[in-house]
Amino acid sequence: MDVEKIREDFPILKKIIYFDNAATSLTPKQVLAAMDEYYMEYRANIHRGLHYLSEVATKKYEGAHAEIAKFFGAQNEEIFITRNTTESINQLAFSLFNSGFLKSGDKIVTTLIEHHSNFLPWLRLAKKHGIKIEIVRPAQDGVFDFGSFERACKGAKLLTFVHVSNVLGSIANARELCKIAHENGALTHVDAAQSAPHLQINVKEIGCDFLSCSSHKMCGPTGVGALYMKKEFGDKIEPALLGGGAINKVTTNDYTLTRLPDRWEAGTPDIGGVIGFGQAVKYLSAIGMKNIEKCERKLSEKMFGVLSNIPKLELYGPRDLEKRSCVFAFNFSGLHPHDVAGILSNSNIAVRSGHHCAMPLHTDLLRKPEGTCRASLYFYNTAEEIERFGEVLKDISKLAS
Repeated sequence: MDVEKIREDFPILKKIIYFDNAATSLTPKQVLAAMDEYYMEYRANIHRGLHYLSEVATKKYEGAHAEIAKFFGAQNEEIFITRNTTESINQLAFSLFNSGFLKSGDKIVTTLIEHHSNFLPWLRLAKKHGIKIEIVRPAQDGVFDFGSFERACKGAKLLTFVHVSNVLGSIANARELCKIAHENGALTHVDAAQSAPHLQINVKEIGCDFLSCSSHKMCGPTGVGALYMKKEFGDKIEPALLGGGAINKVTTNDYTLTRLPDRWEAGTPDIGGVIGFGQAVKYLSAIGMKNIEKCERKLSEKMFGVLSNIPKLELYGPRDLEKRSCVFAFNFSGLHPHDVAGILSNSNIAVRSGHHCAMPLHTDLLRKPEGTCRASLYFYNTAEEIERFGEVLKDISKLAS
């Protein structure tokens, strides 16, 4: 894996040290070229069009759709295109309730470290429809005890959890958690927004019923995501959206839905975005997800070593690097995380500060209501960038109390 050659695909890296990958990754030239080709060479709507441009657009779109399914080890009819992880989860929550898979009085199990996108849709069901939510609390470093899930999943109808925390970087054993849930008769949803870009994921090996992800964290464009739904549920769960492309027949008093996955993709999609998403997963697959994991493990070891030796810096998340991804949240005593991020920005280093859409984690677990600073890596980052980051942090530490 030639990182220097890979970095040539990301022109922005010539201008900045980019450590904000958990928010959104950078996009390689190959993805941009695929999207530009759509807009400049065969711009047209997909499906049903008989002219040449529509036929080409349809072929490219369906090819990208198949690439996305292949990336996750899913069948094509098990992958539904959405705008992002947030929309995927909202559609899933609405549809599960609307189709009777969740009813008033049922119990959902989730965790304290969820991104708001995998908490608010379920909380709304609780507030408006009497669904009960049981929240599993991890240890201080974000690592869970399986026994907590075994107890919580008794009598539950759904377990929904984040695969990799976007704050602590802690990695959940998705396969084991899905097994525990299924043994108790519960369905499972995995929020893979932070794991899909970094870990090799096969939905069949994990054994989940549903999984959601976002293109923009996987070298793809913004505004595109995917929802995986095990095939046995695709025909049983009513889609949240209806409209053009999703139906087979419509009369003045009835309608029938079309085949999967089209019935879950009502309306004109972001065609160029989906083509870009397909190119992004091809790009990642060409590098090899195992190679990416190996590269990022070395980067994480480097980052952990640097941060652990910065005076007055408090680092959060697992100390065992086998249990964490390349996300590092930290604070300096007496300094607001926004001020730290601002100083880093002045040194041409991009990080994120705040609650990272995970307020319960910050307020109830870390006891940091002001939030944290977060540096998050990707395979195109380097040890030299981390060393430069450490030098600036040492200067910042002199300002800490």
